[in-house]
Amino acid sequence: MTGLTQQQCAALTKLRHDLHRRPEVSGEEALTAALIAQELAALGADRIWRGLGGHGVAAEFKGREDGPTVLLRCELDGLPIHETSDHAYRSEIVGKGHLCGHDGHMVSLLGVANLLATRPATGRVILLFQPAEETGAGAKAVIADPRWPEIRPDYAFAYHNVPGRPLGEIGLRAGPGNCASRGMQILLEGKSTHAAAPQDGVSPARAMAALMEALPKLGTGTIGDDEFALCTLTHARLGEPTFGIAPGQGELRVTLRCMTDARMDALVRDAMALVAQNTPDLTTEVHWHDIFLSVANDTEATAIARHVAQDQRRAIYDMPTPMSWSEDFGRVGGDGAKATLLYVGAGQDHPQLHNPDYDFPDALIPAMADLFSGIIDRTLGSPQS
Repeated sequence: MTGLTQQQCAALTKLRHDLHRRPEVSGEEALTAALIAQELAALGADRIWRGLGGHGVAAEFKGREDGPTVLLRCELDGLPIHETSDHAYRSEIVGKGHLCGHDGHMVSLLGVANLLATRPATGRVILLFQPAEETGAGAKAVIADPRWPEIRPDYAFAYHNVPGRPLGEIGLRAGPGNCASRGMQILLEGKSTHAAAPQDGVSPARAMAALMEALPKLGTGTIGDDEFALCTLTHARLGEPTFGIAPGQGELRVTLRCMTDARMDALVRDAMALVAQNTPDLTTEVHWHDIFLSVANDTEATAIARHVAQDQRRAIYDMPTPMSWSEDFGRVGGDGAKATLLYVGAGQDHPQLHNPDYDFPDALIPAMADLFSGIIDRTLGSPQS
């Protein structure tokens, strides 16, 4: 496929800015999804699925002959963070912003849709616009959708922009690429009483103090090690902010993070054992939130991306260790596809993901449309084949 024209790049950049103005957080992406579906229809998609796993959208572009299915995935959701940039297109929604770059990821795939006006030689391309990536709920819901078997790919590719790395550099890593993680919410119930008679109540204070010390000590190893584990205390609440009541309730929140799903299973068992050991006189409930599987990048899919990046003379960074942050793309590979996530530099001095002044670099839109188009041509055969 040939690259985007200057006119197409300008239109895509404007669309990215329009999306940036109106971010929708996980599970609320209805207007964003409607706009994406409208664009895909205008670009001649052969089939469009709406409402996948919530507000997800997928589009099919058929090749001339039968062959494999290649899926490209991006994300629909923004973040519950107030944007502080001075861009003319900054968020118009108080307390919400596209501060992870999902607006740019979406438009990059729409760039691919522009180029798919000339279909591949074989197979089909699925462009998936996934909901609720930030909470780890979206991919699971999409895969659970009864229409997913109509979409299920043989190969799957996605990318995330990475501030701190040179603009446009392609980071590659076969094997573990992103950590598994999950949020552990521990609710502790004792018995409140008058502050003058603490002996007549059951306070969670001692158990909370013990758990706040013990849970972080479950961390082991360093990133890149199969035994790596990290437990980060993120929230603690004991009773009410008064002076007359000895508390009867408490809450702890901890984020668990591991290199592999198997290590996560072991870490969960260890964390649950600590809760049981330290709360003999309390009623406890443990709830799990924001569950992300590890991203394990397929060797063949990663090699395909490498060949295309080399052919296009892109700078390649062989990542020595995985990313410590999590990504919902792990479930796509876990569903049987040969999947890989690309880690694309957003600029060495670029604001970090989830910073209030973050903004996606528009120069990546045509660059990633070209790279993904090259991946399609290599996997399915170029139109000239």
